[in-house]
Amino acid sequence: MIDRRGVLTLALGAAGTLAAPSVLAQTTKPRTRIVFLGTKGGPRVGIGASNPANLVVVNNTPFVIDCGMGVSRQLVAAGVPLPSVKYILISHHHSDHNLEYGNLFYNAWAAGLSAPIRSFGPRGLEAMTRNFWELNKFDVETRIDDEGRPDPRPLLIAKDITDDGVVLKTDDVTVTAFRTPHPPITDNFAYKFETPDRVIVFSSDTAYNPKLAEFAKGADVLVHECLYVPAVDRLVLRTKNGATLKKHLMDSHTSTADVGRIAAAAGVKTLVLSHLVPGDDPDITDDDWTRDVKTSFSGRIIVAKDLMELKLPV
Repeated sequence: MIDRRGVLTLALGAAGTLAAPSVLAQTTKPRTRIVFLGTKGGPRVGIGASNPANLVVVNNTPFVIDCGMGVSRQLVAAGVPLPSVKYILISHHHSDHNLEYGNLFYNAWAAGLSAPIRSFGPRGLEAMTRNFWELNKFDVETRIDDEGRPDPRPLLIAKDITDDGVVLKTDDVTVTAFRTPHPPITDNFAYKFETPDRVIVFSSDTAYNPKLAEFAKGADVLVHECLYVPAVDRLVLRTKNGATLKKHLMDSHTSTADVGRIAAAAGVKTLVLSHLVPGDDPDITDDDWTRDVKTSFSGRIIVAKDLMELKLPV
């Protein structure tokens, strides 16, 4: 019998968009791996792909990038104990990227967390953290007294990011932030992870931005958001209360063709398409996602699926 993780591995190996079997090459003891926790862009919750979230694990230290709804459950499904999370990075303050930020920490505390988690994100993260504790004050203080739990409030150490540059440096990882436009949001950051095994860049949500190619220059893996333009009208039709949704999508996201241009200009080795918009349209195939990308980019292309894992070096 094949378990769920085995099915995911088989599906990953069979997908034509992986371009080459070497994407799955195993190292003896990989120090760095990426898990795509949630690959559907946008705040709508469905029964298919989960909302945006990614995980980088370096020397068994988990770094969570974005906290869309469902991130806690996806971490558990990926076999990552919630109390093992050490760092959280938020790219921007759209709800599909920060809605479960406080709850992820809370869920880790409920599962036994007693060590600090450091969080980083655009201006407003520190205030959001304070507001989360105010919102949950009754529950937290009740559980401290009634269940003998440690006070969680000093354990979530939030820091606002105000400028481009290095935001986190450990013995194994350097994380650099880069502002990229996501109209109307300007406090929006892509992140670069420099690890012992290579360099990974997460684009964040972004309009087409050639400067992002400079930031990602030579990266081993670029995880880039992706908009499939031919399906935008279908998405708008089935979305209520979104009179200007189409304009937002077209103005603030990157089309498949433009993602290819970014990856080619950056010279990245592997391009991963994630934060797929629309990410829940059953009529869109992996070939649809990659067709226009390939007109500019000739490297490896992966269409991310929830809980897909990529080990470095690829």
